Amino acid sequence: MLLYLADYLAQFDSSFMLFHYLTMRTILGVLTALLISFIIGPVMIRRLSYHQIGQTIREDGPESHHAKAGTPTMGGALILVAVAVSTLLWADLSNRYVWIVLLVTLGFGIIGWVDDYKKLVKGDSRGLIARWKYLWQSVIGFIAAVVLYLTAGSPAETHLLIPYLKDVSINMGLLFIPFVYFVIVGSSNAVNLTDGLDGLAILPTVLVAGALGLFAYLSGHVGFSEYLRIPYLPGVGELMVFCAALVGAGLGFLWFNAYPAQVFMGDVGALALGAALGVVAVCVRQELVLLIMGGIFVMETVSVILQVASFKLTGKRIFKMAPLHHHFELMGWPEPRVIVRFWIITVILVLVGLASLKIR
Repeated sequence: MLLYLADYLAQFDSSFMLFHYLTMRTILGVLTALLISFIIGPVMIRRLSYHQIGQTIREDGPESHHAKAGTPTMGGALILVAVAVSTLLWADLSNRYVWIVLLVTLGFGIIGWVDDYKKLVKGDSRGLIARWKYLWQSVIGFIAAVVLYLTAGSPAETHLLIPYLKDVSINMGLLFIPFVYFVIVGSSNAVNLTDGLDGLAILPTVLVAGALGLFAYLSGHVGFSEYLRIPYLPGVGELMVFCAALVGAGLGFLWFNAYPAQVFMGDVGALALGAALGVVAVCVRQELVLLIMGGIFVMETVSVILQVASFKLTGKRIFKMAPLHHHFELMGWPEPRVIVRFWIITVILVLVGLASLKIR
């Protein structure tokens, strides 16, 4: 939005051309989202506390979690507001990628908001019934996949890139649509499963978003993409502004969500953030790299799948409790230790993912 204003003002003062630089708008996107989070955060926490919109705790969960009962939740709305405002202010709104990513993120946020609202405000412990939640996730994921397929301007936009291998890609054809759907919906639910400890999900999200923003910038730059031997994707570089807004909003939320948390993000935040990572990874053609960098999210999801499968097939549990972070808590690890160690693992995995830019 402000890009258009800068265009107009540049007629009178050439210094306004500075806002045409993607790197400048990326920096401003981070700072804007961070500032919005710092301003709105305390107000939102007070309002949530006033209306007694607090977290409910599983009876079978770790004993230490019972002290968290009543902590304000649905704080993910703060992240969505900061991301949306910052993106609309600093991104090029004529770019199709910006709108696809933003609308998918907000769409999944609405699904999460309805689920949280039913559970926390209406007192319905079931929240949004699972089949309806999955149906609406599927609808949004499928629409996004179809739009990306139909608007693809080059073959590279529908090819699956194989990381660490030079010039190796797979032409997916129509399989691109179910694949993209799976990535978006799967990523959304994976982050949601990870969001169980103070700050556990948000910092890995910030780290992965920052890395995907770098992929977006390099893939959208003719010179860098040619040098790194990655496909050039016209216009995708603009997603760096969105990723920057996500980083700023995430860090701002972490200010209040760090142990001991003053607010939880709830499904409104977790479902939206996971979908955002998934759709950005699709746009920059780095779905397999997302699988690596988001390894924590993958491990948490796999732990739940294995736990459920094992119990149904053998009547026994593999882990003391799933998702995986609860297993370590029940082994005696203090919550901060689980959180920080999962963060460290994410830093390592993000670096491994970024290494795919040079190891080819």
